This record gives sequence, structure tokens and C-alpha cells, in this order.
Amino acid sequence: MQTIALIGKPNVGKSSLFNRIARERNAITSDVSGTTRDVKKAEVEINNKKAMLVDTGGLDKSNEMFIEVHKKSIEAAQRADIILFMVDGKLLPDDDDKRIFYELQKMGKTIALVVNKIDNDSHEERIGWEFSSFGAKNLFFLSVSHNRNTRKLINWIDANLEGEPEIELDISEDEDISFEDFLSLDEKLENEKENKEIKIAIIGRVNVGKSSLLNALLGEDRSVVSSIAGTTIDPIDEMILRDDKQYTFVDTAGIRRRGRIEGIEKFALNRTQKQLENADLALLVLDSSEDFKELDERIASYSEKNNLAVIIVLNKWDNAKYSYEESIERVRDRFKFLAFAPIITLSALTNKRVHKLYDLIDRVYENYTRRVPTAKLNELIKYANQRHHLPSDMGKLVKIYFSTQFDIKPPRFALIMNRPKALHFSYKRYLMNQIRKQYDFEGSPLILEPKKKKVEEDFDE
Repeated sequence: MQTIALIGKPNVGKSSLFNRIARERNAITSDVSGTTRDVKKAEVEINNKKAMLVDTGGLDKSNEMFIEVHKKSIEAAQRADIILFMVDGKLLPDDDDKRIFYELQKMGKTIALVVNKIDNDSHEERIGWEFSSFGAKNLFFLSVSHNRNTRKLINWIDANLEGEPEIELDISEDEDISFEDFLSLDEKLENEKENKEIKIAIIGRVNVGKSSLLNALLGEDRSVVSSIAGTTIDPIDEMILRDDKQYTFVDTAGIRRRGRIEGIEKFALNRTQKQLENADLALLVLDSSEDFKELDERIASYSEKNNLAVIIVLNKWDNAKYSYEESIERVRDRFKFLAFAPIITLSALTNKRVHKLYDLIDRVYENYTRRVPTAKLNELIKYANQRHHLPSDMGKLVKIYFSTQFDIKPPRFALIMNRPKALHFSYKRYLMNQIRKQYDFEGSPLILEPKKKKVEEDFDE
């Protein structure tokens, strides 16, 4: 798959063009210069041709963080097949714009100079000769916000993309295959895809080392790391193939206390919460070099709200404030609602024990997608009920007729009962503990849902 990189200084409209081509509000746009700080990717389709679209951070070297952003943007350009170099048409081009454009030209890639914020023909006539001085073979004047001339640019991109070959079914002429067989094959492929793709959100407050952890997991610097807290604004998707499995990591924006969330960070928080809705597993990153904070608990509650599998990551372990035993005790005391989550200590900065995280992710995801056979589940529920009988409901008998697992991610179990509302939360917790005792569900939440038996079958009311 070919890659298209959007390159340019801050606030020239790269993220707006990214959203226009991707046909969705994928990147955060703002009047604030330097909103995009990491490399943002999306798979797009242009006239039935698939490509990877990359939105880079603005080319700026005004401080430590933007120097790193500048470096990442140039690296993205080097990896791209097509480069769209964007400039602000409301400003006169300067020597810095030309220097960057000529540097990109030397890479030998297909490149276009895209002059944005040209709202009408008269504006284009006034400013056109200024940008013609770049000597660009492919020059486009457009306004992304007004959708002016964007189709011309997209058609040019289409002309420079390689077509994807059509997929053919390998079925011999004399083989008879039914519609049901096609459905079965489709379901099988979906199940295989589901089992091989794991979506992982990295969550935590600002400056706990989420971006460093992502870089360590990928084995390269793909996310901007800075001593400036709150570097990551857009959630960053990165995919890696390992042992025939696809891991999609999302480095979410660091979350601050509610009173300190301002401006663009409000959009980032909303985007982070939306990303969690699509995730399977959360890596809750905590800073082991200092005491846990109330904000850590609030962030952890997002994983509970979305019923995600969870691994607790104690980062900065090379500078831990407490011993291992005391640290584990403090985690368990503070995050009681995540008692099912395993804990791993590591240092993203030095790569210490980071390699063990993949095995833990595999194990937790396996538990998150585990299915318990109905017969085995009913034997277990019956045994648990014999050990501790269900409390009555104001003198009336409460019965569990049978149970079944009806979903995964997370595992959900239905308890078919005569009086579902009478099931006390303590007994439900007892049943969940019995299931966990018998089957490995470490890292995964469990959901038990009492359900009413059909009235026509209920003879015990």
C-alpha cells in the first residue's frame, strides 16, 4: 500500500485536508498553531485505490518539543511515496518554505506544492506568481475549508497511485458452493481476523510515559517524546505485526485534572474517550516514581466504563519510590475495582521488561475472548449453588434454572431465573469469583446478567 504524507509548517491546514481526504473528522483541527504533534495515519480509498494517508506535525524548531516534531515529519516524508507540501496562501512564501520544498524534492518522491486558503480566483491571480517561483511541476491552489479545487488535487493523487489487483475466489469450475457456504466462509474469516487483531489503548495522565512506552513496544521512535507535559494531543494509531498477530496501539492524549483541561485538550479528551469505545484492552500506565493520584483512579474508571480488559503498567520502575511488595499493595488498595488486572513493572525509557508485555497482552486477550461451554458452566453454577444456597426473596424461593455465555469481549453470562431482581450483588460477586476460580479470566472483566424465564414456562411463581 502506498503512502501519502502531508508536510508543512504549523497551521497551514494539513489536518483539515487530512479530514477532507479521509472523509471523516479524524484529526483535531484548530486555530492554535502546532495542534498536530505526532504522525496521524488513516487508510483511505481514492477511486477504489487504497492508500495510507499520513498527517504530520508542523515543521517548526521554536522549542524542544517542536524540534522532535520536525524530525518525525521529515522521517514520515522519507517513508512516503507521495508528498503534499502545504503552505499558507494568505502569507507570502519565505526562504524557509522554499528551502524545505527543495529538500523534499531531493528525496526523489512524487511531490506537489499545495497552496491552501485561496478562497477565490482573484486571490489566486494576485498570489499565484509568488508561488510559481518555487518551480514546482505540480502546483495546486485550493481552499480546504471552502472545498475549492480539492477535487483537482484528489484526482492528481489518484493518477499517481498504483491500482490494487482484484481479489479472485479460488473455486474450480466443477465445485458446487452454496450461499450458506459463502456465509460460513465469511464468518470464519471474520473470526480469524478478530482473533488476530488486538486493539490496545495506552491510557494515563500526562507525563507518565505513555509515548515512551509506545515507542518501546514498536522498537522505534514513532511517537513524540518530550519533557513538556501533554505532548500528545491527537490519539496516535500504530500497528505492528508480530507472530502472525496484528497489534494496533493507540497512544491517547494525556489527561489532566478537569479544571486544568483547556482549549484543544477538551477535543483531545473527547477523542480519547471515543477511542476507548473501540479498544479491546487498556494499558493503564502509572508513574511508580511518585504517589498515585485521584486522577489515576478517574482515568482507570474509563476502562471500567467501556468494559475493557486491563493491564496495569507501573512505569519508571528504575526510579520506583516504593519496594515491589509495597507498590503492589498500594495498587491493589487504590484500584480495588481492577482487582482482576495483572500488574507489570517496567521502564519504557530503558526497555526494561517491555518485551514481557506482549506475552501478557496475548494472555489477557485470550481470556477476554474466552468461551465457557454451556454444560461446564451449568455444572459450575450448580456446584456453587449447592455450596451456598440462593437467599430467598421475602420468603419466596429464588431459582437459577440454567446459565449460558452469550458474548465475549468481555465475557457475558446470562443467569435464567424465576426472580432475577432478587439476585443480591454479593451472591453475583460470589458466582463471578467461582467462575474466575475455575477458568482463567485474569485481566478481563466478567458480566453476569440475571434474566427472567419466559412466563409460559415459569411454574414456580
